[in-house]
Amino acid sequence: MERKSFQNKDRDQSRESDSGKEGGFGREPQKMYTAKCSDCDIETEVPFKPDPDRPVYCRQCYAKRKSRNF
Repeated sequence: MERKSFQNKDRDQSRESDSGKEGGFGREPQKMYTAKCSDCDIETEVPFKPDPDRPVYCRQCYAKRKSRNF
């Protein structure tokens, strides 16, 4: 009985072609949006489009609020 060897050339080629891109795993870098922190009023960047009806927090204020809730 003859054994077959399976190779996935497409997957190997895609790994090679993706290795030079930023963002990892062949993805584009995430779009960042500028917003003003609802607590301290400094400008910050967030990975989502801010909704004017919802608060946005900078990294430090978000961490403070998160630690208070536990």
